[in-house]
Amino acid sequence: MQDIILPEPVRTGGMPLCEAIASRRSSRVFSQRRFNLQAHADLQLLSDLLWAGFGQISPRRRSAPSSHNRQETSLYVLLPEGCFLYDAEHNGLTFVNGEDLRAASGSQDYVGSAAAEIVFVADTSKITGKTDRGVIETIYVDTGFISQNIYLFCASAGLGSVVRAMVPKGDLATRMGLAPSQEITLVHTVGWHGENS
Repeated sequence: MQDIILPEPVRTGGMPLCEAIASRRSSRVFSQRRFNLQAHADLQLLSDLLWAGFGQISPRRRSAPSSHNRQETSLYVLLPEGCFLYDAEHNGLTFVNGEDLRAASGSQDYVGSAAAEIVFVADTSKITGKTDRGVIETIYVDTGFISQNIYLFCASAGLGSVVRAMVPKGDLATRMGLAPSQEITLVHTVGWHGENS
């Protein structure tokens, strides 16, 4: 596998905001459908999803806020084809490794069955001048902004999603090759709705 260049994200249209808010819900039943990385429509959907979450609007502005604009959060995308790092500046997926880590990202029964797991990883070395508690508060609040964007995009696009805190963070961080300063906060499961969802 190699890096993936994503289509330019579509920044207009979609469901009206208040309808997306009313439609937003957590899904825990997913179909076996996957993102077809050879199909333009699926790559476009993935591009739009990641841009909505924490994409680049301008060199100093992202689609979700962060404390003092530190932009300490990275989005790792776990797919059947492997683990990728979302490159917001160049709108692509940087190949990390070829292991399917979806099922390793949690203990719930639906984990690993959805199309993608988006792992939020905060680089705590970018946060200075705060107590240990302040660092934790900052990275979780910033993760929440991104996760809510993903929820609203999924509602608008007809995808199912749920954010999760039950994550074996130590093991997953090792398998993803994260540095000591990189901390997994939450994981957001995204995919197509299954039956009875």
